[in-house]
Parts: sequence; structure tokens; C-alpha cells
Amino acid sequence: MRRRKYIRPPAATPIIMEDVYNLIQERNSYETIPFLPIHASNFFLSNLADALQTRCESLEKQYYLEQQQLLVEAHQIEEAAQDHGTNTNDNDPSTASSSENTRLRVEVAQLHSGLKEKIKKELHSTAAMEARQALDSLQEEKLAQEITISSLKMELERSNEITTHLQTELENAKSLTRLSEKQFDGLKDAIRQLQVENEEKTTLNERLVENAVAEKEKMAEQFNSMNDMVEKLQKEISMLRSYNKKSEKGWFRLPNSQKESKSTTAAKGTSADDTAAAQARKWGAFGAVLPSKPLYTIKAHREDASCVMYDGTNLNLVATSSSDATVRVWDTSNGQLQATFSGGGSLPMTGVDMSGGLVTCCGADKTCRVWQYKTKRLIHQLAGHSQKITCVKLFPGEKNIVTGSADRSIRIWDISRHIYTQTTTFRHSSTANCSDVFVETQPVVTGHLDGGVRFWDVRSGDRVLDIPTLHEGGVTSVQWKPGSSHQVLTCGRDSTMKIIDVRTQSVVKTFRNSALRILSNNARCSFSPDAAGKCVACGGGDNGDVFVFDVATADLKKRLSSAHQSGVVGLAWGKGGTNGQQIATVDKSGVLVLWA
Repeated sequence: MRRRKYIRPPAATPIIMEDVYNLIQERNSYETIPFLPIHASNFFLSNLADALQTRCESLEKQYYLEQQQLLVEAHQIEEAAQDHGTNTNDNDPSTASSSENTRLRVEVAQLHSGLKEKIKKELHSTAAMEARQALDSLQEEKLAQEITISSLKMELERSNEITTHLQTELENAKSLTRLSEKQFDGLKDAIRQLQVENEEKTTLNERLVENAVAEKEKMAEQFNSMNDMVEKLQKEISMLRSYNKKSEKGWFRLPNSQKESKSTTAAKGTSADDTAAAQARKWGAFGAVLPSKPLYTIKAHREDASCVMYDGTNLNLVATSSSDATVRVWDTSNGQLQATFSGGGSLPMTGVDMSGGLVTCCGADKTCRVWQYKTKRLIHQLAGHSQKITCVKLFPGEKNIVTGSADRSIRIWDISRHIYTQTTTFRHSSTANCSDVFVETQPVVTGHLDGGVRFWDVRSGDRVLDIPTLHEGGVTSVQWKPGSSHQVLTCGRDSTMKIIDVRTQSVVKTFRNSALRILSNNARCSFSPDAAGKCVACGGGDNGDVFVFDVATADLKKRLSSAHQSGVVGLAWGKGGTNGQQIATVDKSGVLVLWA
């Protein structure tokens, strides 16, 4: 019998239930038809065997009946012979009985042989021979059909294997279909979520535009009021100029007696030293105050403090950060606590800065937080560093922030909008411990753990200058000199301070003292806030001393002791606000000292 070859569909063709059903129907059609004549032959052979069985049973029954009949007849003959013998014994007993018995035996033998011949003829009749031949042929046909059945069984097994493979592919197709449905549902959810976020951002954008328009209108009103104020001030300036001219010409002079009385009073009330000290103690735009004694000593934090910074807009505020995960703002006029900001859970804060109504801090939780000082609300939480943030600095104008991290990257963040963005990333092989920004157009300067100082262009994102191995053991502080765009003050773990000239990439001044020891990566130094930056100050050692050096001579000008009982880690020298308080220091025990 010719087998039909099964053609497997291409692997890339998707198999569905209808195709599988059609394949199974087709397989049944060409696997079932060969069995039909086999079933018909089996049915015919069964009927023929039943007929032959019935024929054999009838022949056996007839043979049995004829044998019984012969036995009865033989018994009757023997009885008749005995009766006849009895009757003839009286006449001729010996001769008559023997002859009669012989005749009867011959008849019985003839009857037996005739019966056997009749049965043999019956068995060897033509019908029996034909039945035997038919049975032999049927047996041969049955053997051939059994061979066909075995081959069909093998074909059936192969078909079952193909069916199993098709079922497996069908299950795989179903699983892929379910996965595709899940992915499609996920994409629909993501699209729906994006649509919601888009609507929210659209609403937020509209609200921001409205706020921007309102702020611009407000700024226009303020600008108009400022113009009015400028006009009034110009009128007042013109009046003061005319007053000065009249004074120079001799008008409004005091009498000589009054001058003498005033000079006498001044001579009595002040000495020459007091007059010199009064001339030296200037602040704000006029000069710098050299620290002389503690004005306020405050237990600012439970644990060690890490940084201190004055408000950059020259308000009477100073901010401190600590390992107790808090940032606190103090009033320099009376030493009172004004605000407390918490963040980072129990992880320490490593740096702080404050300017323009914003307070920002960084910490070991890999984030930088920005609060609005007036409302005490957190407005930004800058996330992007993979390790702790070591330093933070607000740009002038408070629109950008620079952060340095132990992941060896320096990042610039734009916080001028409702949603912050990361604008630039600088990378180096060493961790940045400190950073400073002079103006937005100047490069960002950073001090690193390998002792080098680097300068970065904010606009291009390139490193424009690298001064390696400036300090041994790492740089702990960098600061641009006030009023200068080419000099930077640095402090290092080698217990020295240096002023470098960016133009020549050389060290201009070096400040050192045998008692000055820098023991922390957070140790800060600072220029005096006067326009010339005539002094530099730094805290160091375990005894809590503060050192002030003269820039011109590099000599120690003042050494302040006894205010701190542990090592000073943070120092800030501000412009003095309205009260003239300019210098603040913090130590490892969490004590803040405001110096007079």
C-alpha cells in the first residue's frame, strides 16, 4: 500500500487550532481507509468459521447418531443370535450356532466398514475441500493483512509523534500569544500612564506659565517702583552733593568752642589703641573684621559638625550641618536658632550652603536637598550620584548647584524650574572633597583626594586646567579670591594653605605653622571678605585653635584659643550683614562659635 508523505509546514508559519484540526482529519482519512477491507475480510472469515463450526458440529452429531444406531442394531443382532442359538441348541447346537455367529459377525463388520467409508466420503466431500482451500487462502490473506497492520501501526506511531510535535508547537504558540497579550496590556498601561503624566505636566506647564506671567507682571511693577526709587535717590544725591559743596565753602561750620569741647571729649573717651582698633574693625563693603574673642558659643548639634556657611546674600544668618542628619540656621545677631532642616534618615550631612532664600545640603544618602528658607519646605531632592556626596555649592543667582561625590563625578544641576534637571557631569579618577564657584562665567574649581586641583568649564563640560599633587594627602578646601578671577586659596591634609595663580599655574603664597594640623577632609579655609583679601583663616588641630595669616607676608597674624575644646573642622568668613559679625567656626563636638 502506498503511504502518503506528510509535508511539515514551515517553522516561521504560525500554527493555529484550525490547521491542527485539518491535519488530524487528513491523517485519519488516509489512515482509516486501508483498514476497511481488513475489517470486511475479518467479518467474512468470522461468518465462514461460524458456518464451518456449525457444519462440523452437525456432522459429528450425525456420526454419533449413526454409531449409536449401529450399536443398537449390533446389540439387536447379538440378542437375535443368542435367541436363535438357544432355539437351535435343541436341534444342532454346535453347527448351527457357529455358522450363525460367523454370519452375524461378517454383517457387523460390513456395517462398520460401510459406516467408516460413508463418514470418510462425507469428510472428503467437495464442499469440505473447498472450505479448506478458502480457509487457507483466508489465512494467507490474514497474514498479509497483519503485515499491513504492523506497517500501518508504525505509520500511526510516526503520525502520533508528528501530532505530539504539533501540539508542543501549538502550546509554544499559545504561550507566546499570552506573553504578547501581557506585553500589549503592559504597553497600553504604560501609554495610559504616560498620557496621564502628559496631562499632568501640561496642566503644570500651564500653571507655571501663568505663574511666570504673574511673576513678570510683579517684576515689572517692582521695576517701576525701583525706577521711582532711583529717581528719588538721584534727587537726594544731588541734594547731598549741594550740601557737601556748601560745607566745603565754609557753610554750616560749628563754632570754635563747640569744636574744642568735642575734641576734648574724644580725647578723654578714647585712647590711641582704641582709635586704631576702631579703624581696623570695618565690615561689609568697607573691610574685614579680625576675630578677637567669642561673641556666642552655641551647642549647635548633638554630634560632630561638618560644615558652616554664611548666607550668600549678606543676611544675618549662618547655616551648619552635622553627622546628626540635620541642618540648622542661626541668627548671628543674638545666636538664636531660626530653623532646623532634617533629611537622609540617620545618615550624616557632609556639606551645606545658603543663599538667596535657599538652603542646600548634601550627605551620605547620595542625595542633595534644597529647601525654601521662608516656608521651610523641601523643593528639590537631587538624586543621581551612586555614592555619598562630599560637597555642595550654590551658583551666584541660585539657579544652579554643583555637587561632588565619592563616585568620582561632579554634577551641575538646574534648579530654576519646578522640576530640576542635571545639565553637566564631570568625571575624574579621584573623589572631589570641595568645590567653589566665583561667577557663572568662570570655571568651577574642585579639590580632590589625590591632592590635585581641577578647573571645569560649565558650558562645554571640559576640564580646562589640572594642577596635580598640589598638596600631599588630599585637598580639603578651595575658594576663589574675592574680586579676583585668577587666584584660588587651597587647604590640604599636609597642614598647609596655598594661594595659586591660575594664569601661571604656580603657587604664589604658602601658609604654615607648627601648631596648624589639618586632620579632616572637611577642614575649610577662607579669604577675608575685603576686596583685596588681605587675610586668610583656618582652623586645625585637636585643641580647637583658629589661625589667621597675613596674605602679604604669609606670617601668622592671630591665633585664637580656648573657644573650642575639640578640633575645628569648619570655618566661614562672611561679609558681616548689618551687625558686623563675620567669622563662624564649628568643631567635632558640634559647638558653633560666632566671633566678635
